[in-house]
Amino acid sequence: MRRTPVNNNAGKVWVFGDYRNYFQNRVTLQLIAKGKELAETIGTELSVVLLGESPNQYAMEYVAHGADIIIMGESRDLKEYHVETFTEVVSAWVRSYKPDIFIAGATSFGREFFPRLAKRLKTGLSADCVCLDIDPDTGLLIQTTPAWGGELLAEVVTPFSRPQMATVHPGIFKERCHDKSRIGRIIYPDIGHIPQPRERVLRSKRYQTRDIDLENARVVVAGGRGICSKENLDHLFELAGLLEGEVGVTRPVVLAGWADEERLLGQTGKSVKPKLFISCGTSGALQFTTGIRGSETLIAINRDPNAPIFKIADLGLVGDATVLLPFILEKLKKRL
Repeated sequence: MRRTPVNNNAGKVWVFGDYRNYFQNRVTLQLIAKGKELAETIGTELSVVLLGESPNQYAMEYVAHGADIIIMGESRDLKEYHVETFTEVVSAWVRSYKPDIFIAGATSFGREFFPRLAKRLKTGLSADCVCLDIDPDTGLLIQTTPAWGGELLAEVVTPFSRPQMATVHPGIFKERCHDKSRIGRIIYPDIGHIPQPRERVLRSKRYQTRDIDLENARVVVAGGRGICSKENLDHLFELAGLLEGEVGVTRPVVLAGWADEERLLGQTGKSVKPKLFISCGTSGALQFTTGIRGSETLIAINRDPNAPIFKIADLGLVGDATVLLPFILEKLKKRL
């Protein structure tokens, strides 16, 4: 890793590096992969912005995964995340280096930080994007995001202001392989005066969640409103257990209190790319299917033969999921 004097050559595509919970939350690595692709398309380098007290180890990891430049902000005052502090520092760097594209993960962090940053920079922001591409004619970033309550996919461009900003749903893009031979540059811009936040952290404790690894599961069994009750959800867990998979759900299941939000799939939940996806009682609304389109094989069970889920399914079973699931479990147990 080479340290480079500060200059205006910091690449035109930026990714914000959120390294908290690095080994479980891979969205930054996924964005680095996509960001590198976008940078190569427009003939520039990819930069990753890092803020913290001592984030050097993550700088090396990000370079190994595709970053060309690390824009590093090191300070004890940046140890804890404060939206006002981060906005002040990063907005000054954006005005100085003038990137064309700036993306971050659509996590709880990105959803708080990036809208505030976009407002400060007086530019647009597309949230929860499911695709990013470069228009070959204009060179503009095409930001594809769900619209109208998830019923449509809108292609958004930002022609008059910079940077073109977007947050991207975790799990949409595939991270690049780790290459320890890659060499990158570190830039240390002036942090300037860091304003004191109006709140301070007295103590913090890592939130303990159950070990749910939907994004990396080879088999995902998903339940929607059509499973009718929390008791019927047990059939999904039994089926997932037999297939060594995980269980995901739609928003109505979470709102009904039948499952935790950690299992939510779709636009506001997790995106998955399993070898096998089994949909049980889900209608196939766009806000749900945006999170499952990477599945290699999709089997759908729904009693409505006109349900939208059948349009993307490889195999469809028309019937009541609460009736078919016990039957499928019985047959599967005999064969395993």
